[in-house]
Amino acid sequence: MSKPEEAAPAEQTLWDEVTSPINLILILVIVYLVYKIVKSKFEGDVEVPPPPPALPKIRKDLTVAELGKFDGTQPDGRVLLAVNGTIFDVTRGKRFYGPGGPYSAFAGKDATRGLATGQVAASDKEFDDVSDLTADELASAKEWEEQFREKYDIVGNLLKPGETAKSYSDDESETKKSL
Repeated sequence: MSKPEEAAPAEQTLWDEVTSPINLILILVIVYLVYKIVKSKFEGDVEVPPPPPALPKIRKDLTVAELGKFDGTQPDGRVLLAVNGTIFDVTRGKRFYGPGGPYSAFAGKDATRGLATGQVAASDKEFDDVSDLTADELASAKEWEEQFREKYDIVGNLLKPGETAKSYSDDESETKKSL
């Protein structure tokens, strides 16, 4: 008995090769990458507006009521917050602390209790005495204060009711961050 002739594999045309599923996927990836490269070449020509001018540094002590005005909603957009009685200018971190940011509840307020307890809510009291916090919470607030000292400019101190503001000279150095 003779074997029937085995069918010779059909010759694949170029079209068959191109339209195979794996080749179609590869072609789509290549076309997408070429598109991104070409698009990026043309986007480089778009003129980017200059960043807004830096706000002048302020150096003064504030009451809780005065601090509340610096929540990022004013025309200058300045954002201040207080931690452990020290006021920081966090305007550079406006996307976090400004309106609509994840920590906007701290803007213009004393954030000590919220940062210490991990709750994104600031105190609305005239002055928040944090003496009721645990030792761990106070240590957490101190760590936050140290991080703010490294990253943001110090404005001054948060005044307790009845305290008077300290006078800061214009030539006071930024290295005096140990209020």
